[in-house]
Amino acid sequence: MKHTMAMESLGDLLGQWPGGNEALAQADRLMNDLLEEPLVQRLQNKYPELSRDVLRLNLNKVYQYTTEYRNCSNCPGLERCPNDFEGHYTLLSCETTGSLVQLNERKVTCKKLLAKQSQDLIRSRVRSFYVDEKALSRGYSADEILTNDLERMKAVGQLMKYIDVTKEQGLQKEGLYLAGMFGTGKTFLMCYMLYELAKAGYTGAIVYMPEFVEDLKSLMHEPGKLKETVDVMKETDLLIFDDIGAENLNPWVRDHVMGAILNYRMNRKPTFYTSNYNLDALEQHFSFTNKDGDELHKGQRIMDRIRHYVQIVHVKGHNKRGK
Repeated sequence: MKHTMAMESLGDLLGQWPGGNEALAQADRLMNDLLEEPLVQRLQNKYPELSRDVLRLNLNKVYQYTTEYRNCSNCPGLERCPNDFEGHYTLLSCETTGSLVQLNERKVTCKKLLAKQSQDLIRSRVRSFYVDEKALSRGYSADEILTNDLERMKAVGQLMKYIDVTKEQGLQKEGLYLAGMFGTGKTFLMCYMLYELAKAGYTGAIVYMPEFVEDLKSLMHEPGKLKETVDVMKETDLLIFDDIGAENLNPWVRDHVMGAILNYRMNRKPTFYTSNYNLDALEQHFSFTNKDGDELHKGQRIMDRIRHYVQIVHVKGHNKRGK
């Protein structure tokens, strides 16, 4: 009764304004159009107890319901979501308690936001040190990996098998050593592996060696930050040293940083490498000649932590840099 009186009072008030009757008539037409929406009619079919009077009492909810449904049907993309609560839409349901019929609303997360949240979670599992973020943020597909360069099919097959075995059996003790010429897609393949295994719940880190080694010179004076960086590399499930052998290495980095990381990860977690050099050439790189025998021994020692804990993958193909 109070609601009817309020509506009548509102009608009287509108009628007294210049053009008030027309405004009221237009409001009635808009309300009737809204109640005739196929979406609203489907809602009434689902809940027969949902009378037009109840719908009229909940016009704001009904309007938002139909508007957001229309927005989602013509989705402009998550970044330009026009709904009140980005990435969500309104659903209505009906609840009857005794003679009281209530129209309830709830917010539902849309598929695009769910997909983004899933991708964000996957990417949060992967850390990069001086690697182009584009290499990690792009999407990958098995078809793209397989067909990008037919010359590297054997290498891709080895990589796919490794991913499958890890998903089935858990982390392996051995990693992979991807050796090949410049621009054959070694980093691309490693990022694909990180992405696929991040989807399975594994954490990973990829380190671009030339820049990492240069940055370590400044980290020498920041022991807290150095320890934090080294600890991440020790503990992550999958660690990739990208372009190893291209760095301007020094004994301290080799023995106290690389050595410490690899010594910790032995028999615990797999380590991966991409390089333009084979293992013998990498050993020469690690064996500095300025102190001859002593450095040769130290170079061999770190290679023992690499050579015996990797499967060799020869990556052939065309140079894709700059394409």
